[in-house]
Amino acid sequence: MGTIIEIQQLSKTYANDFRALKGISLSIRRGEILALLGPNGAGKTTLISIVCGIVNPSGGQIRVDGFDINRDYRAARSKIGLVPQELATDSFESVWATVAFSRGLFGKPPDPAYLQRLLQQLSLWDKRDARIMALSGGMKRRVMIAKALSHEPEILFLDEPTAGVDVELRQDMWAMVRELRERGVTIILTTHYIEEAEEMADRIGVINHGELILVDDKAALMTKLGRKELRLHLQQPLASIPEPLHPYRLQQEEDNQVLVYHFDAQQQSAIAELLKQMARHDIEIRDLHTRESSLEEIFVNLVRKPR
Repeated sequence: MGTIIEIQQLSKTYANDFRALKGISLSIRRGEILALLGPNGAGKTTLISIVCGIVNPSGGQIRVDGFDINRDYRAARSKIGLVPQELATDSFESVWATVAFSRGLFGKPPDPAYLQRLLQQLSLWDKRDARIMALSGGMKRRVMIAKALSHEPEILFLDEPTAGVDVELRQDMWAMVRELRERGVTIILTTHYIEEAEEMADRIGVINHGELILVDDKAALMTKLGRKELRLHLQQPLASIPEPLHPYRLQQEEDNQVLVYHFDAQQQSAIAELLKQMARHDIEIRDLHTRESSLEEIFVNLVRKPR
């Protein structure tokens, strides 16, 4: 899998000396789904806006499928579709006219059959002649997606695409995202719904205070930074933890009738020894179960770390 977007030492400083991006370097693989996570004001939208040519960078270099976004702007931008956070549509135009015009802006020849399939996928075909000003917020969001896909881009940016939309649209969008990925489209999304990133993304990037904290495969990230918890429900309350068990740093909960052991992947083999030690001290277990950290917990821990 080759690289389709190469970002090197990207920075952005605004007129008020606010540094929105601080030397970000990132390689985005062709055909992957990359989720960019970060709190409000972290720099996610600024990063996307620069790659899409909406905001000028203060420094750094970006190549889109080999094209420099400054020297070869038209070629680079033609590869990209963008669904922005804010709804910005031509309110007095019809859905069909808006989507067809967007396709023409990128120099693509008319293709009514493709636009029909696109509108049908987004449940917009019955609204093709409706003026956008008459549509609901959810339908306007669908139009924004149709505009972004009208010129058949190889890269799709989704900036908080499901913020404030109904469950039906969210499900339709993710079904379309999966289909686009199967066709080889590279998808970069930002979202506040971290469970969506956990379900959809191949890789996760975390941005905070204008810096890229990490980028890693989702499975590797969950393994390396995730924590596991073993809860041991005891037959009888335990007045105190025997000294040989102190290295495990067990926590007592629920009136001393539950012991909680936190461990990571490297410590997993210690569980068998812990259970042996408990048996030696006649601590009887009624039930046990484990749980793993969610991506949300990992994300919260990352962005809370001191700068």
